[in-house]
Amino acid sequence: MTLNSFLRNKRLWLVALLLVALALPLLLRFWPENAPTSPPSSPTPVPAKQVNVPLFQADSAFYFVEKQVAFGPRVPGTAAHKKCAAWLVKEFKRFGLEVIEQPFVAKTYFGLRDAVNIIAQYHPERANRILLCAHWDSRHIADKDSVDTDKPILGADDGGSGVAVLLELARLLQQHPLERVGVDFVLFDAEDLGDDRTEAGQSVMLQAVQDQKTLTWCLGSQHWARTPHRPGYTAQFGILLDMVGARGALFPREGYSAQQAPVLQNRIWAIAQELGYGNLFIDRLGGYITDDHVFVMRGLRIPVVNIIGIPNSPPAAFGAHHHTHRDNLEVIDRNILGVVGHVVATVLYRAAAGAF
Repeated sequence: MTLNSFLRNKRLWLVALLLVALALPLLLRFWPENAPTSPPSSPTPVPAKQVNVPLFQADSAFYFVEKQVAFGPRVPGTAAHKKCAAWLVKEFKRFGLEVIEQPFVAKTYFGLRDAVNIIAQYHPERANRILLCAHWDSRHIADKDSVDTDKPILGADDGGSGVAVLLELARLLQQHPLERVGVDFVLFDAEDLGDDRTEAGQSVMLQAVQDQKTLTWCLGSQHWARTPHRPGYTAQFGILLDMVGARGALFPREGYSAQQAPVLQNRIWAIAQELGYGNLFIDRLGGYITDDHVFVMRGLRIPVVNIIGIPNSPPAAFGAHHHTHRDNLEVIDRNILGVVGHVVATVLYRAAAGAF
């Protein structure tokens, strides 16, 4: 390379560098601020929060049914009723809960009866609460039986099963404490003393009407909803258990729950599906049932879902044993108790962990 060509090339390089220096600010001005330097990657999915749910012991729940049935029919005003009430209070206290007894006079269609609601409180000082409830009395007559229709029934399923599941849940809470959430176990009395006589022969409990006779049922929940154990009581949500232990039980979506607490019901049924119980928690409407949850929602505006066994179509919607002397320990299936207990325990522990 000659000196002249070198100088000429040098001048060309200087001009090129000068042009680049002048053009660079313009290029930067029009370049997108957030232009990606590499193809965007898919967001990493956030794993669902894992919540440890303790094992619900079906055998223990069955034992609690057996203990209740051993007292005999728990009809308000009887000796068996009083003895069972004392045992229930003792059991809840044994599990470390604070217990309130709420006595009242039940104005039944056949006269006055002394009754008592039993409220067992887990961490009553916590404002964030969950309501779990069932009725603990048994029916005073076997009006769907063909023999001894005027005698009371044992109510192993209708009365005993829901209470048994709640007692086992209370035992779980003692062994596996929850954080941040309080729980109220409310046992309603005088639920099953209603007038079921109709001219059409259809159960009053199955009528989705504001008939005066519907008010003869669920006297304990009516009383508690008017005068709760704590003024201004409220809860995030509630679950009612009724007839949750019989062989062959199915749990369709109860109508008032679907109507007034649809989000809660959807979540519970989704958990049942997730746990593999979609064959029992079936996705169909099971009718509008006059039960304790109706009066709690009406009086306290707490969303409550009724998990209730409705295996058949009317007239034997609640099973052939319903309101007969066949509602004894022989009808109880501990596996059904275990399924319901597993679902409710999962709801409870996930709700306490903020994952429900």
